[in-house]
Amino acid sequence: MEIENLIRLIETVSASELTGLKYEENGVKLHLTKKKGQVQVVAAPEISTGMEGAVAAIAAEAPVVTADSAPSGGKLVESPLVGTFYAAPAEDAAPFVAVGDTVKKGQTLAIVEAMKLMNEIESEFDGIVEEILVENGQAVEYGQPLFRIK
Repeated sequence: MEIENLIRLIETVSASELTGLKYEENGVKLHLTKKKGQVQVVAAPEISTGMEGAVAAIAAEAPVVTADSAPSGGKLVESPLVGTFYAAPAEDAAPFVAVGDTVKKGQTLAIVEAMKLMNEIESEFDGIVEEILVENGQAVEYGQPLFRIK
């Protein structure tokens, strides 16, 4: 991939509503993620096309993005993929969790459906569900906060 194409790709992702992009071509692996309108080159470790310096320069200029800290002191559980959020295992079933429930690390909080596959979203923390940030059936994006756990 030529440097001009790489710069154009970064600019295109920056201008779009995409929050993530993985790209591979001729041994070049590129993973871009964006939060709050900024793009960061997350990984490009296996570049063997002589572009290492150019990619390193672009990565150095890319704004560094860190995980958002929860304003009320809780920890955020974010969506690991783009899909549809479901709070319960079935339409007529009770939700996995509700605000005020105590959860353990590894406990299922919800499901995100992507391409007809049901992906369980598990708690990354022990704590109490302080807030559910999305509604049942809502489309979610990669990295979108789903739950706040205190």
